[in-house]
Amino acid sequence: MSSITKLPVRSVEPITDDLPGWTKVAGSPSMSTWIEYTAPDESMIAGWWTAQPGTYHATYASWEFIHLIEGKAIITPDGGEPVEVGPGDAFVMESDFVGTWEIIEPILKHFTIRMK
Repeated sequence: MSSITKLPVRSVEPITDDLPGWTKVAGSPSMSTWIEYTAPDESMIAGWWTAQPGTYHATYASWEFIHLIEGKAIITPDGGEPVEVGPGDAFVMESDFVGTWEIIEPILKHFTIRMK
């Protein structure tokens, strides 16, 4: 077994349905998710995510690390201050996040999600 797994560039069939916990609230956003890696113990997944402009209200159930490759979004926790993210930004979404993702420009990101 190799100690390094290089993520292919969106090689698997994408999930094109909105993810659980994500609800459209403005515009006509859409998303696609490519899960390119699952840890042997299923504790982590990693892959790619794209989204088109519009706004989602999101409820996170898991911790997520994000590296934004392209695009721009304003992420606002319910009752909190907005945070603008753009190309090159890396950030963590805690598993208790509830709020909006206003996608301003089409998004391409890498993600790693802790499942357990």
